[in-house]
Amino acid sequence: MAYATSEIALGTLAPDFALLDTVSGRLFSLRDVAGSKATVILFTCNHCPYVLHILDKVVEVAKEYQQKGVGFVAISANDATIQPQDGPDEMRALAQERGFTFPYLYDQTQQVARTYQAVCTPEFFVFDANKRLAYHGQFDSSRPKSYILVTGQDLTRALDALLQGQQPSQEQHPAVGCGINWKHPY
Repeated sequence: MAYATSEIALGTLAPDFALLDTVSGRLFSLRDVAGSKATVILFTCNHCPYVLHILDKVVEVAKEYQQKGVGFVAISANDATIQPQDGPDEMRALAQERGFTFPYLYDQTQQVARTYQAVCTPEFFVFDANKRLAYHGQFDSSRPKSYILVTGQDLTRALDALLQGQQPSQEQHPAVGCGINWKHPY
């Protein structure tokens, strides 16, 4: 069953967090991952077919935009007792296998996901240089078995606008994907 994101007011200040990176073992906060021009926070996981469908392109887009002053971070909040492949060891393996150039943090308590009001994976939050929400939604319109090319156009349009000193379009499409596996009802 696919889930769609809830609407969050643009301009909302990014909540801070402190989570362990599954690759380096380092603790990262919002300040540590924030870019000088914009910051992308991706709620994701290892098992979701919606994530796996776009993951290679996400890594490609991250590499390109990190060079332009955009910070990237991926966060998994799935309960690993429900989805064992979403645990820290498997997260580290996936990040290394796919060549992540950004931290892959594990939200074991799920508090960060709840604070961000994350609902599904993959779900993108883009914050401007002042850490204000400028975009919240999908990577692009491609879905598994949709035969639509994975381009990342929704995310890259938002980032390009911010890099040009403009606000992204107010017309934003919700992310669609697997629901976060909560330890307790949301």
